[in-house]
Amino acid sequence: MKKSGLYLVATMMALTALNPVRAEDSAAKSTEKVDGFTDSPMEPAGCWHVHDSTRPQPPVVPPGATFSQGAPAPADAEVLFDGHGLDQWQSVKGAPASWKTRDDYVETAPSGGGIRTRGRWADFQLHVEWAAPNPPVGKSQGRGNSGILINDMYEIQVLDSYESKTYPDGQAGAVYGQSPPLVNACKPPGKWQTYDILFESPRWNEKGELIKKAVVTVLQNGLVVQNHYELVGCTDGINNAVPWVEPAKYPTPHPPEVFVELQDHRNPVRFRNIWIRSMHLGGNL
Repeated sequence: MKKSGLYLVATMMALTALNPVRAEDSAAKSTEKVDGFTDSPMEPAGCWHVHDSTRPQPPVVPPGATFSQGAPAPADAEVLFDGHGLDQWQSVKGAPASWKTRDDYVETAPSGGGIRTRGRWADFQLHVEWAAPNPPVGKSQGRGNSGILINDMYEIQVLDSYESKTYPDGQAGAVYGQSPPLVNACKPPGKWQTYDILFESPRWNEKGELIKKAVVTVLQNGLVVQNHYELVGCTDGINNAVPWVEPAKYPTPHPPEVFVELQDHRNPVRFRNIWIRSMHLGGNL
């Protein structure tokens, strides 16, 4: 039955009166403050500021209950941590790793510095499981912050981004300062999450010219959050090559063999079941 315009208006007004919170919620969301910058330098692509607070938030996609949690290391992988010591790790200064292991996990040591692998690999597949504190403490970049650092140059962000907003290129699953995740695939605080990372090292020729950018694919809890992303350079703020909130750029040439580091960002974060395997790409790049 066709309704008159006056009937439809009256109906909408009645529904709004019955549920007045809906309009208020919408207004609140539109004015919600998100940490970040709108006056920082532009990223190399020229579309957004570095750590732009107005960049669109990735859509939330709740992941499945499990994906690669507890996945045993393949036959050709090197086990970096299985709950039994940190022999494969060292401090950033080369001393024995000082983080404490409990049960089957290792936890960041606040202000104790990161730990990095003794080994190095070019073009690798890395499996890492991590969990942010529960109950959560802090907000935005102060909530469960850590990172998977590659050669102390390139970072995949670890952060509690479950119902917690921050600048999109700094949330969980981001290539920090460059590429927000395609979706927000975070689980609640305290739940174990997985990163499966495929990393291809950059290459330079004998003249020191960059001939291949670093490339990364990341799955978080079974969802693709980075799809063969070409890094535009070194992550800002993790070494002297690029200061924080400056556009990414490549450092001086380095060998394709790189180490992996778990970052200490003064937040307690747990890690477990870490293994790595070379993809042996070589001349197939």
